[in-house]
Amino acid sequence: MAISWPLVASLLLSISSLATSASNSDSVHEAFVQCLLDNSHPSHPISEAIFTPQSPSYATVLQSYIRNLRFNETYTPKPFLILTALHQSHIQAAIICAKKGNIQMKIRSGGHDYDGLSYVATVPFFVLDMFNLRSIDIDMETETVWVQSGAILGELYYRISELSKTHGFPAGVCPTVGVGGHFTGGGYGNMMRKYGLTVDNIVDAYFIDVNGRIHDRKSMGEDLFWAIRGGGAASFGVVLAYKIKLVRVPEIITVFRVEKTLEDNATDIVDQWQHVASKLPKELFVRLVIDVVNSSTRTGGSTVRVSFISLFLGDSKTLVSIMNENLPLLGLSQSDCIETSWIRSVLFWTNITIDSPTDVLLNRTPSLSYLKRKSDYVKQPIPKTALEGIWEKMIELQPAQMIFNPYGGRMAEIASTATPFPHRAGNLWKIQYLANWNQGGAETAQRYIELTRKLHRYMTPFVSKNPREAFLNYRDIDLGVNHNDRGSYLEGRVYGIKYFKGNFNRLVHIKTKFDPTNFFRNEQSIPTLPY
Repeated sequence: MAISWPLVASLLLSISSLATSASNSDSVHEAFVQCLLDNSHPSHPISEAIFTPQSPSYATVLQSYIRNLRFNETYTPKPFLILTALHQSHIQAAIICAKKGNIQMKIRSGGHDYDGLSYVATVPFFVLDMFNLRSIDIDMETETVWVQSGAILGELYYRISELSKTHGFPAGVCPTVGVGGHFTGGGYGNMMRKYGLTVDNIVDAYFIDVNGRIHDRKSMGEDLFWAIRGGGAASFGVVLAYKIKLVRVPEIITVFRVEKTLEDNATDIVDQWQHVASKLPKELFVRLVIDVVNSSTRTGGSTVRVSFISLFLGDSKTLVSIMNENLPLLGLSQSDCIETSWIRSVLFWTNITIDSPTDVLLNRTPSLSYLKRKSDYVKQPIPKTALEGIWEKMIELQPAQMIFNPYGGRMAEIASTATPFPHRAGNLWKIQYLANWNQGGAETAQRYIELTRKLHRYMTPFVSKNPREAFLNYRDIDLGVNHNDRGSYLEGRVYGIKYFKGNFNRLVHIKTKFDPTNFFRNEQSIPTLPY
C-alpha cells in the first residue's frame, strides 16, 4: 500500500498552521508528526492513522472511546494528536518518536479507565488508540486464544461462542470494555471464584518495549511477563496481544436476580450472605448491588434495595438446593432461576434481554453517563447493627451505591505474589462504590464525587487497613497523583501500596530495569527507584 502523499502534505500543513510564530510546543508537535512519517513503513503507511485537531474526524475519534462523560467537557484537556494504530509498526514509531521528543503518550484500548488516565493529561500529550488492533485468533485444539488489545470483551465472548458451547473466559461482565486495560489491570468476572482472574489465565503476550522492540513471553523474560499481568502494562510498554487459556463451562448455566428491600428483611439476608458468600461452591457467584429507591411505607420516602445477582455453573435444581441450604433467608425458588447458555448469561448480566441475538455483543457503543468509582476490600463480617447504620448513610447520600463482589474459592487458593494483583486469601468481598449522573459541569461533578467520597469515608471502620487496599482497575485518582518528577517514587508509593501491597516493590524494580527513564508514565504509573 503506497503512502498517500497528498494526505501527508495535508497533515504537515495542518500542523504548520497551528503555529502563530514559532512556538516551542508547536515545533515539537510538528517534529513529532514528521518523525512518525519518517518512521512509516511503505507497506503500512502511518499517515492514515494520524488525527490532529484540524482533522475533520478528530473530535469523533477522540469521543468514540470516552466512556466517562466527566472527561468529555469543553474544559477537558485534549491530545494534540491521536494515533489510531493500524499495524504494530505504528506503535513502534510512536514510541521511538515520543521518546525522542520526550512527549507524554497515553494508551487507550476501550476507554473505560474510570478516571480517564488513558486519554487525559495535564501536560501536552498524544493518545495511542488501539481500537483498530482487535483480531481474535482461536485455536480450539489447544483451547487458547490470541486476542489483540483493541478487541472488546463482547467480541471475544461472541467469537468463542461461535466455536464452542462449552468454553468461556473468566473476564468482566461489561462487553464494551477493552481487552488491553481490563486484562493488564487484573480484570475479573462472575467466574472468578471458579477460575480466578483474567491474569490467572494468560499464558503469553506480544509486548513492545521502550526501545520499540517486540517480545513474546520467552524474550521478555518472566519478570516483565509477571508485571504486565496485573501491574498495569502502561507503566512498562504496550501490549499488542495476549494469549489466553479458555476455561470449560457446562452447556447449562443458571442465573437469577432477586431484589429485597428493608421491608423484605434485606438486612438479615445481607448478614447471612456475608457469612457464607465466600464459602459457597466455586461454581457459584452471588453479587449484591445496593442502592436507594422510593418507598411508600418508610418515613422519608426512601428505602434500601439489595439486588442478589448470580451465576451458577450448573442447573437450577442444584442451585436452589445450594442456596436454600446456605442462604435460606433469600427464599430462592425454581421460578426465580433461568437456565441458559454461557454466552446468554453474558446478556443477562449486562441487562440485555436474554433471548436477544448474541451478536449484540459486537456493539461497541455503550450507554454513557458521568461517573465516579472507588473500591475497598472487606476481611471481616460487618456487624448487623453497623449494616443498619450503612443503610441510613446511603439514604442520606443517595444516589451513591455499592456493589459487593464475593471472593473465596479459587481466589483464595492463588498466592498473593503469583501476579501483581495481591488481593487473594483473607478477603470476603470487594466493594465498588459508584455514582452516576446525567448533567455536565464541574460543580455537578464535584457534588456527586463528594457523595461517593463520603460513603467511602463512612465505610472506613469496616474495610481493610494498613494499607486500605484498592483495585487498580477501579482507577481512583483520590488515592494519590504522581507528578513524575524527582519525588516520583514517594508519590507512587502512596497509591502503589494500596493497589499492589507487597508486590509494589517488585514492580518498581522491574520498572527501573526495563524503563529506567520512566518514559511510560501516567498519573498513577509504577515509578522507578530514586537516584
